[in-house]
Amino acid sequence: MGFRAFLVGTASAAALLSGVAQAQQASPAPGSDNSDDIVVTGIRASLAAALETKRKSDAIVDSVSAEDVGKFPNTNVAEALTLVPGVTVDRQFGQGEKISILGTDPALNRTLLNGQTVASADWFILDTPGRTFNYALLAPQLVGSVDVYKTPEPRIDEGSIGGTVIVNTRKPLDLKPLTLAASLGYLWNDRSRKGDIQGSALASWHNDSGTFGVLLAFQRAKDRLRRDGLESYGTMKANQWNGGNADNPVSSIANGTCTGACATTLAANPNAVSPNAFGTSFFQQDRERLSYSAVVQWKPVDRLTLEANWLKIKATYDNLNQSMYAFQGNTWNSLGALSGITVNNGVVTSSSLTNGLSVLDVQYRQAEMHSDTYQFRANWKDDAWDLNLEGGLSDADGGTKKQVFLEFLNKASYTVDNSGAPNRPGNLTYTTNVLGNPAAFVTDPGWSGNLVTKPTTDKERYGQVDLGFNFDGAVKRLQFGYKFRHHETGQSYAGVSLNGLAVAASAFDPAQAPSNYLRGFDGAGDQMRTRFVISGNSMYNYVTSLPNLPTPSQFAAPEFASGNWSIKEDIHAVYGQVNVESGPLRGNFGLRYVRTITDGAGLVCRPGASCSAPGDWMLQGSHKTYENVLPSFNLALSVRDDLILRFAGAEVVARPDYSAMTSFFWLSDQVLTGAGGNPNLKPYRSGNLNASIEWYFQRHAILSAEVFYKSIDDYILYRTAPENYFNQSQGKVTTYQISRPYNAGNAQVKGFAVAYQQNLPYGLGILANYTYSDGKGIGGADLPYNSRHQVSVSPFFESGPVALRGTWTWRSKYFTAVDRGDNMYVRSSDNLDVSATYKFTPEVNLTLAGMNLTDSEYYAYANTPALPRGVYRNGRKLMATVNVNF
Repeated sequence: MGFRAFLVGTASAAALLSGVAQAQQASPAPGSDNSDDIVVTGIRASLAAALETKRKSDAIVDSVSAEDVGKFPNTNVAEALTLVPGVTVDRQFGQGEKISILGTDPALNRTLLNGQTVASADWFILDTPGRTFNYALLAPQLVGSVDVYKTPEPRIDEGSIGGTVIVNTRKPLDLKPLTLAASLGYLWNDRSRKGDIQGSALASWHNDSGTFGVLLAFQRAKDRLRRDGLESYGTMKANQWNGGNADNPVSSIANGTCTGACATTLAANPNAVSPNAFGTSFFQQDRERLSYSAVVQWKPVDRLTLEANWLKIKATYDNLNQSMYAFQGNTWNSLGALSGITVNNGVVTSSSLTNGLSVLDVQYRQAEMHSDTYQFRANWKDDAWDLNLEGGLSDADGGTKKQVFLEFLNKASYTVDNSGAPNRPGNLTYTTNVLGNPAAFVTDPGWSGNLVTKPTTDKERYGQVDLGFNFDGAVKRLQFGYKFRHHETGQSYAGVSLNGLAVAASAFDPAQAPSNYLRGFDGAGDQMRTRFVISGNSMYNYVTSLPNLPTPSQFAAPEFASGNWSIKEDIHAVYGQVNVESGPLRGNFGLRYVRTITDGAGLVCRPGASCSAPGDWMLQGSHKTYENVLPSFNLALSVRDDLILRFAGAEVVARPDYSAMTSFFWLSDQVLTGAGGNPNLKPYRSGNLNASIEWYFQRHAILSAEVFYKSIDDYILYRTAPENYFNQSQGKVTTYQISRPYNAGNAQVKGFAVAYQQNLPYGLGILANYTYSDGKGIGGADLPYNSRHQVSVSPFFESGPVALRGTWTWRSKYFTAVDRGDNMYVRSSDNLDVSATYKFTPEVNLTLAGMNLTDSEYYAYANTPALPRGVYRNGRKLMATVNVNF
């Protein structure tokens, strides 16, 4: 309540100050634009438009604008946002999919399309429906500009702690009477060595009187990517090789495989941490996205604008993952096989096993996503007042339609060496090279794999009304509104065990990995580089043609049953906002009141049951209602024509991920770990303070600095505790270490960002920014996705028909989550994109672009870089595109 009172008091003081301030008319600033000489197209025009948006806003806002109709600065919207100070991108699969704003988890930021939510669904089987937005789904050719609100206004939807991203699409009445734009390109990936045709088209028309217009757009993007990697599945304490596993207390020392120096080292380092498993990953995916868009605008009378927007996305994400690894920590096959061990600084840096278990896991997945969004708007705008009515719906479905999974086993002697990590993440060698022998890996008849389906759905319905009144005094505008949102999301999860199979990997068209496999991975030996891979189609056809194949069931395993859940969320919001301006001072303040009603349902195992039969499960519901009063203010003071000071404060809220609010969980039978949800979670609540100074020292130039502070209550983190479940592969109840979310008390994020932008002589120019963000939870715990340091530098050259641009970004390490009891981090990484455009005519140009030219390494690790969990490279991308714009 103290922080809220501070906000309300400050806002009231601001209103009083604006009322008594001397009225004055500011003269045009040195960097402002005059309508008669602004550049029409190109990089400079894009940057000028973005800078003007920032300058005129009351809140602290940064913007990225398209260089021309149908030509956004990057092939991915998230990548373009790296030009914004304080925005960082996660590139787990080689391109920007999730963004963090001012050091906050992507789940604590919202992305809106024309101010409204777009339903979406993730393709990856390990993902569950959440509140993050996957930017890989958004066609950049449809975008006119993207505004990043780092401080809220009462009129904008709540739900963000870091910031709100508003994606603005093109409107026909804002364009020329007839606008035609199209592109045709070819994308090449140097790791997969495959290329694909890309294309887009946009047509916009409005009548001569500007009262009726139609815009139609289409975009096709295809990418056949390949991700090479080294992987480890969890960690273990060394004492598990010496009888420390309660479910299977086998000792390599007692078995006689670990003797002499091995036994001495093992006995002296019982708490040393070792990878549970280590090996190679070979991931292939065909991504294809088709985007359709239509906008109709009609002004039946001068003051009334009617608008309808439609966006349809059809995307396929079929993928094949082949992980081949030594399973030195397998509970039932490897704990008694240790024959050599080296420990350094509490980490097992080398382990040798005699006749230990190795595994080839192959998953062939058919995955897709469909989304349909309809937005309707009626706006009456008079000089004195205006009324805005909006409503719409957005439906999405997707996920894994079908996954075929086979697990091939092998017993052999090997050595895992990760002593060179992180620069040399690890090497796996066998006394006899089984990695090149597909006949050596055979499925276990007891449990050979499974067939799984995991579709997801996401729906949003909304309606809102906004009423505003304009005035001539210090109070420029009063605005009130009400909004109702109804959201439904959920997933179904079903599977069937594949038992009784004894088939070798050699049955599925094996081949040696491509010659450039593991390029860039120092220390990876020839055995790993020349491993075999199999055909996903061959394996899929084999499994789906098996006689008497059972229908997948949600009760085939505990994680299937618990993976069936749904959430319904109704949100009522009422707001009032006052815009003020007097002399050099302007801004806004107000309140947003929100009432959230959440109902969830999911299958829960009955207490004491084995969770192995339908009768062991019951449908359990949950209900939660909470209210939030969210005051906020934004002040901008023009100290001089070229100098603006800003100060903002707000109380904000962010709701937990949908999956985190359910009883959902998943299990790993082989290493006895898993994760689940928590229906009792509370929402995040935060008090935010922001301040900035902006110096527009010349035309289209800025030097700025901003500071931010966020005090977050009820922060959600994960902790691990033992829980008992039926083990499908072992046929008995065993103890798992399960990670679940919980409200972990207070967290703080504080830092600053500096930015510089300037047009230089001889056609040159530059953008650069640096952000420092210090985020800590209770007890000093790291906060997800918070990089302490982030840098972005983007020089450009534009003269005559030639335009060149490069963007280099770097972010320091960041924490992601707790996984199987380990704190997971990603090492620092950089990324370089470049582009060159030549205009043959004002209407036709050719662009050559190179993306991820550093072949950036995504290095995830558990607790310390000496324990790599997943180290991946996705390859460089080259694209040539012909653009036409009339």
